[in-house]
Amino acid sequence: MSKKIYLAGGCFWGVEAYFQRISGVLSTKCGYANGKTENPSYKEVCQKDTGHAETVEIYYDEEKLPLKNLLRYYLRIIDPTSLNKQGNDQGTQYRTGIYYVEEKDKEIIEAVLKKEQEKYQSAIVVEVLPLKRFDSAEEYHQDYLNKNPGGYCHIPLDLANEPLLDEEKYRALSEEELQKKLTNEEYEVLVHSATDRPFENIYWDTVARGLYVDRATGEPLFSSKDKFQSGCGWPSFSKPIAQEVIRYLDDDSLGRHRVEVRSQGGNYHLGHVFTDGPKELTGLRYCINSSSVRFIPYEDMEKEGYGELKKYV
Repeated sequence: MSKKIYLAGGCFWGVEAYFQRISGVLSTKCGYANGKTENPSYKEVCQKDTGHAETVEIYYDEEKLPLKNLLRYYLRIIDPTSLNKQGNDQGTQYRTGIYYVEEKDKEIIEAVLKKEQEKYQSAIVVEVLPLKRFDSAEEYHQDYLNKNPGGYCHIPLDLANEPLLDEEKYRALSEEELQKKLTNEEYEVLVHSATDRPFENIYWDTVARGLYVDRATGEPLFSSKDKFQSGCGWPSFSKPIAQEVIRYLDDDSLGRHRVEVRSQGGNYHLGHVFTDGPKELTGLRYCINSSSVRFIPYEDMEKEGYGELKKYV
């Protein structure tokens, strides 16, 4: 069954190109939503107070891509706490918004945003309203990045290719479960944010193909294809297997600012992320404790229940 939803997430060129890459999306169209004037031009939307938001109309197959999952893809590419600004684009026309045409969708939208709020200290400011009007943008805006490869885009389009994991599957363990499952060293790292000794931990120089999962919950975290030898003495990755599996917290515990990374499902300490990674990759270095993760070799992924992720490894 085909349905439609309208999503505003900054410049609509990138938002449209991103959703065109997602399986289950049937068609897209760039336009202007919920404004005060009829059939505005791009210039009017940018320079006059028309009240429109740059928006993408999305037709999707509800059976292949439920609205909940479509919105999770959407949340990958926006900062939901940023008001009237995404990337380099600023103004009310670049506000984030979810505009629905079926009243029953509102409950789903609000539930997804409520769960997303758990990841942020600042309030989510995504506008959630019924669609009042949608005016198609000029023809040159449609499929803009297909017509203009290398054109301006404020989002990394490859996020559409990351796996969408079952976020309800992985949960924090009870104290009893943790004590049974973890060694003392693993417990101290995961629960009390201790640190493995550099060059004396099991995975710091592992190069085998496979998947790294949260040692406590089993949540998939990193792929071996994103692992690189940094020389720091701990496992280093250029990115997580999917954006949603990592939480980020400010850490000033050593008298200098760092960014701690924790697993999303269990909220367990993994390590820190730094900006000194290889520029040809992401420029980031996820410095991860071996005690926080368990490595599953590629040939064992199927029998351990991670077969669907083999293509990402």
